[in-house]
Amino acid sequence: MVIRLFNAYFPSRTLLLAFSEACVVVLAFTVSCVFWMGRDADIFLNYDGGFANIALITFVFILCMYYGDLYDSLILTNRREVIIRLIQVSGVGTLVMAVLYSVYPKTSLGARNFSLGLILLLLLVWFWRELFLWLFRSKHLLERAILLGDGPLARKLAQEILSRPDLGLQLMGYVSAVMAPARDDLPYLGPPDQISEVVRTQGIRHVLVAMSDQRGKLPMDDLLSIKSEYARVQDGAEIYEKLTGKLPIESLRLSWLLFSPGFHTSRWLTMWKTIFSFVISLLLLVLCLPVMLLVAIAIRLDSPGPVVFQQKRVGKRGKTFTLYKFRSMYDGIDVGENHPPAAKGDDRVTRLGGLLRRTRLDELPQLYNIMRGDMHFVGPRPFVPAQEQELVKTIPFYSQRWNVKPGATGWAQINRGYCATIEDNSEKLAYDLFYIKNMSISLDLLILFKTLKTLVLGRGGR
Repeated sequence: MVIRLFNAYFPSRTLLLAFSEACVVVLAFTVSCVFWMGRDADIFLNYDGGFANIALITFVFILCMYYGDLYDSLILTNRREVIIRLIQVSGVGTLVMAVLYSVYPKTSLGARNFSLGLILLLLLVWFWRELFLWLFRSKHLLERAILLGDGPLARKLAQEILSRPDLGLQLMGYVSAVMAPARDDLPYLGPPDQISEVVRTQGIRHVLVAMSDQRGKLPMDDLLSIKSEYARVQDGAEIYEKLTGKLPIESLRLSWLLFSPGFHTSRWLTMWKTIFSFVISLLLLVLCLPVMLLVAIAIRLDSPGPVVFQQKRVGKRGKTFTLYKFRSMYDGIDVGENHPPAAKGDDRVTRLGGLLRRTRLDELPQLYNIMRGDMHFVGPRPFVPAQEQELVKTIPFYSQRWNVKPGATGWAQINRGYCATIEDNSEKLAYDLFYIKNMSISLDLLILFKTLKTLVLGRGGR
């Protein structure tokens, strides 16, 4: 269903598709070399670095396909969108390889080999995707699952599974003490005391326990028997976390947070994040200094007011610090804690400010915050004190964000865009809690990699 990688979770079918398409890319360019070079292809591929060059091409094209969202679950089943993006990705990949060939000529396969390989790549990838989708849409390859419960968590799980064909699950229905009113998305399979019969007769492979109140109501003997003989019995909150990359805040219990794995930061991880943040922020400050000077001059020419905007934000353990950004709004409008954050099309943003915000150049002064230890590169986004106080009162477990240092980017930023309402911020907290629970070096590197994708494509949360 899902595989843990870099302390995050990915659908096993998506990873299998990416790996198999890497093999397809290798096959396409190998066939091209054999076609054009004949018997000499063996010497070229094995002794003149041909396979190494093909490996480089494979890495570039799979990376471009990832950046082109060709492994996104919403794109996978859209044939027209897949074809369009494949053509776009092939163009970008060709440009990248052209640059690499001009800098390192020894990495070149030759124009003929590359051109035919590219054509074969497009045809083979398209054919393989069609075959892959046909194979994994087969009901014989789907694993049957049922929900035990009909509360909010069960509904969220059902919605997620039904909208994700890449998971390879066929949700057969739900088991509950009573039939849920006005529920037509899933059939009612019976009460909990009949769950063993349901699992046995319907060939169920996964039982997802998502009861709102489990105390004294779980059919423990039946579940133990099911686990030993028929199917996997899994905690609904844990499965929801794996499928969505966030925690189900409305359904969480304090005991679950207390006893579940994670929510612990080792001294080694803290030390690594501190050293990494200091060294990289110092290097970036030096490298970006010319750009920052140009931005500062442009801000002064664009509108009157200070170049750098300063604002109090809440950091670790609830302590406040001064956050620095290039000013992107008209002077005097965005000063103060009680003003709402700027949204897209906000008339408070200057002409230059819109460009700075889209390219994230307005956040370059935060490198100073990172260097002096107010923030890390990766962590929950810091808010102003007034906004924090309001959210703490209305969203359960919100203060858990204060257990780690805030960051310039984070798991919530790359998965959730602009938040204007309490509900939006509640969902953003769900992503932040996932990060705090699973915080690690590998997850930080994954977030930085995804942030780079956001910057390159010019979309994503702030």
